[in-house]
Amino acid sequence: MADGYQYDMIVVGGGHAGVEAAWAGSKMGARVLLLTMSRETIAKMSCNPAIGGLAKGQIVREIDALGGLMGEAIDATGIQFRMLNLSKGPAVQSPRAQADKYLYKAYVRGRLEEADNLVIEEGIAAEVLVGDGSAWTHLQHGQAELDRATRGVVCTDGREFYAPCVVLTTGTFLKGVMHRGDAQWEGGRLDEPASNELSDNLRTLGLTVERLKTGTPARLDGATLDYDKLECQPGDEQPRPFSFLNDRIDRPHRPCWITWTNEKIHKLLRDNMAVAPLYSGQIESTGPRYCPSIETKIVRFADKKRHQVFLEPEDEDMTTIYCNGISTSYPKDIQDEMIRLMAGTENARIVEYAYAIEYDYCPAQQLRPNLETKGVPGLFLAGQINGTSGYEEAAGQGLLAGVNAARKLNHAEPLILGRDQAYIGVLVDDLLTREIDEPYRMFTSRAEYRLALRSDNADRRLTQIGRSVGIVGDIRWSRFEKKLDEMKRLEVFLKSTRKDGKPLWQTIKQPQHPLSQDISIDADVMGLGVSKEVMDAVRIEAKYEGYTARQEKQIGAFRKLENVKLPESLDYHAIPHLRFEAREKLTTFRPFTLGQASRIGGVTPADITVIQIYLKKNRQ
Repeated sequence: MADGYQYDMIVVGGGHAGVEAAWAGSKMGARVLLLTMSRETIAKMSCNPAIGGLAKGQIVREIDALGGLMGEAIDATGIQFRMLNLSKGPAVQSPRAQADKYLYKAYVRGRLEEADNLVIEEGIAAEVLVGDGSAWTHLQHGQAELDRATRGVVCTDGREFYAPCVVLTTGTFLKGVMHRGDAQWEGGRLDEPASNELSDNLRTLGLTVERLKTGTPARLDGATLDYDKLECQPGDEQPRPFSFLNDRIDRPHRPCWITWTNEKIHKLLRDNMAVAPLYSGQIESTGPRYCPSIETKIVRFADKKRHQVFLEPEDEDMTTIYCNGISTSYPKDIQDEMIRLMAGTENARIVEYAYAIEYDYCPAQQLRPNLETKGVPGLFLAGQINGTSGYEEAAGQGLLAGVNAARKLNHAEPLILGRDQAYIGVLVDDLLTREIDEPYRMFTSRAEYRLALRSDNADRRLTQIGRSVGIVGDIRWSRFEKKLDEMKRLEVFLKSTRKDGKPLWQTIKQPQHPLSQDISIDADVMGLGVSKEVMDAVRIEAKYEGYTARQEKQIGAFRKLENVKLPESLDYHAIPHLRFEAREKLTTFRPFTLGQASRIGGVTPADITVIQIYLKKNRQ
């Protein structure tokens, strides 16, 4: 790793992105400093007490397959597990779990404290130190870039820490301002300070900094709800683990509960719109489209007479309840009245009021595909600082940033996951090629190759990659090899064994055929000594065999454009016949491949053809 430095890597921020970045770097042998405001808030669930969900569950399994921590953490601390979209195909089925948020952060902190090569310090970063590019002279950086290369961070109390790589995972803390009614106060999270100096420092380093908004709903005293008036939503009776290291979940299960808003609530909110910061002009930033506040819902969906509210326990004792679906920034008295008007919560006590928060972020077109900033060698960004929302999206970026910081230190090629390899790859590519004007959230619909990006096959897609970069340990690797062997033996058995005149491989392709419950072949399959997980995986592979073959052809065409590299110095204004809009967009985004260029808004297939001809003619 790096000589002459106190650390190899400094990770700023102990949220879900920072945790995975620090974990990955330390597993790869880097000397890592995790700088966090407080040890007590490492891996804190700032918003909903849950991990996974549609597309997000796939990301968690990808993180786990690569050797990350999130999947193990939720398996160890979850209180309800559900597989979503079971009525649809396996490609869009996603695991989700409610967490005991207190156990979750304690578990993660414990794992980090036990990790080799990892030091945790409390402090607030005020400045990224630059000016020593000696660690990167072997790379193709100009002297101007080397003069701006990272060499550490300065804290607000004056302490300095030195490392050639810095990973910023600042969440909502950069110049965070919270809103509740007409009250405004600085902070990155309730009762925690904002990070103002660091935001100003990023601007001085030449980074573009803009604003976004998000929010969180009220929490209720679990003992004050009338559960008889609520609809019970239990978890799966046989929960499936997130982590490929686990065969089963041994945790107490707790239900969630469902209630609804009503017309009285909607009238209350409409009548008091003048004191809603989102509509009074107090908040000017854009919030998440797919997780709107209740005031946005009643405006955007004015014809709806009610909206669903999920009441989710935040701990296994159901001490506090998270009101999923009514995020708001109304003042306290309006929140109190709203809760009183909702079935089952008429006498509920609010223990933590909802609020909205505005914060700074850095538009991600300033990044390379390895999540390193283009203008500051050694500076990596991950999580909400890149314009995303969600624990899972943050954690996926954090893992990738941590891996790539360590690989840069080792003079190794960056790990770049393609859109055809992982949802994490789709996420990063979208950030690099889209103009983000609202917090980005992952959906299965964003992945054009989602048949290949299922939650069940994340290990077959990524564990070998995790092993090659040094995160996947021997225990995980041994389990993975055993699983592959079992899958191969079962596939051979099914293709060579006939039933009713045809191979069992063809039989299990029938709709809804439950391989593990077919009595006529169950004994033979059991004799192979394979697990139910393997049976399910092989059944899915068989059912999707024809579809995946067709998708592989599409992926082959996709890779042809992805393999055409674009020089960073390419002058798009010098390319004849390229439309003006395309020149402007390509100059702004600076795509690294022709495939990336093709996904930038405002760039047409004709523009791509023009660039191809130009590159061929000039042999660039």
